Amino acid sequence: MNTSVSPFHLAIPVHNLQTCRAFYRDTLGCEEGRSSDHWVDFNFFGHQLVIHYKPKEESSELHTNAVDGKDVPVPHFGVVLDWDVFQKFAENLKSRNIQFVIEPYIRFEGLVGEQATMFFYDPSGNALEFKAFKDIGQLFAK
Repeated sequence: MNTSVSPFHLAIPVHNLQTCRAFYRDTLGCEEGRSSDHWVDFNFFGHQLVIHYKPKEESSELHTNAVDGKDVPVPHFGVVLDWDVFQKFAENLKSRNIQFVIEPYIRFEGLVGEQATMFFYDPSGNALEFKAFKDIGQLFAK
């Protein structure tokens, strides 16, 4: 396993740039970087996330796959956090009344790959997952 992780770059569509800008900056606590009237860069837990304006589509059919008895939104993205950081972040989000798709819980409890996880949507409907492992060696365990 490669233990040296390079920052990823991810660009996602948002239909309301200002609302999503406030969400990523103020709700999630991401530092804002460069921007224009059509996009905004964020430091997303050490990675480069760019929100790009895209007009809202008429139909946005949601899809889920069952994982550990929960309906996981597809597609989704997020970050693997340290265990203690995850716990504090989850409490912070709860205090901000985030509407979770999947409330913070322990997935695969007592099994290979045990992890804390939570899912929620940004204001444009992009699904986010944050997770943490007590044993990071379980990240890719079979």
